[in-house]
Amino acid sequence: MTAVATSSSTLSRISATLWRRPGLLVFLMLTPPLLWLGVVYVGSLFALLLQSFFSIDDFTGLTNYQLTLSTYAELFRPSNFDIIRRTVVMAALVTIASAFLAFPIAYYAARYAKGRWKAFFYLGVMLPLWSSYLVKIYAWKMILAKEGIISWVADKLHVTPVLDAWLSLPVVGGNSLSVSSTGTFIVFVYIWLPYMILPVQAALERVPSNLIEASHDLGAAPASTFRHVLLPLALPGVAAGSIFTFSLTLGDYIVPGIIGTSRLFLGQVVYVQQGTAGNVPLAAAFSVVPVIIMGIYLWLAKKQGAFDAL
Repeated sequence: MTAVATSSSTLSRISATLWRRPGLLVFLMLTPPLLWLGVVYVGSLFALLLQSFFSIDDFTGLTNYQLTLSTYAELFRPSNFDIIRRTVVMAALVTIASAFLAFPIAYYAARYAKGRWKAFFYLGVMLPLWSSYLVKIYAWKMILAKEGIISWVADKLHVTPVLDAWLSLPVVGGNSLSVSSTGTFIVFVYIWLPYMILPVQAALERVPSNLIEASHDLGAAPASTFRHVLLPLALPGVAAGSIFTFSLTLGDYIVPGIIGTSRLFLGQVVYVQQGTAGNVPLAAAFSVVPVIIMGIYLWLAKKQGAFDAL
């Protein structure tokens, strides 16, 4: 009985102290997450950055711990720079395609969907995010295979020659859609599309209806209203969605590893260099590339007000 009373008294004193000193309470609440971010996230980034300034000894294969920029110079070799260029181009194309597909869906949800249709919209957008990432990719692998649904539909519609002509093209084609850059692009768009729809829908819901009505009342055509009123106000949402689609495509190595050609992407080359090749400094230098690109991208997105739509 005495022990219970003592414990209760101690808790009361601690509670009273925290009540009188709110700064101490905030300090105690923020210390664990800040330590986590500082040690795990910032610490790992610093270790990554430091590793990128080391080099690998070509004869022994061991890491040379003298600071050098020679590892970064390797990134500008034609083969390595081609990997960076290919990944950035794919990320840009996926972002543009996602924006085009997401905008009408988001517009419908923001302007017309009400009640249970609104709930159905959120369920339809979020449902793919709740399923397994690998399951979705392997499902697409079967869909895009030579014996898959798309080839079967193309055969029934008698458009197989068109599909074959597309697959015969040197950069976008392959033996089938599942081993082509086109297949990689399709799966990337499918995987990251919800991350574009939701910010655009949030931005469109903030557009006042009276602005659109005023544009119509002043005699503007629907296309003119879209170009001069709706699109500029929704642009922060598009920019916010592009942060997700661009960055996630930039760093993904699973999709191009399962669907696509043998040409490597940034995420794959980091995995290969730190694993199979054992060249950790070069893997770290490759890892710094998307960090720099996203730093510039986020700066540009902030200028467009993208973070206001998150």
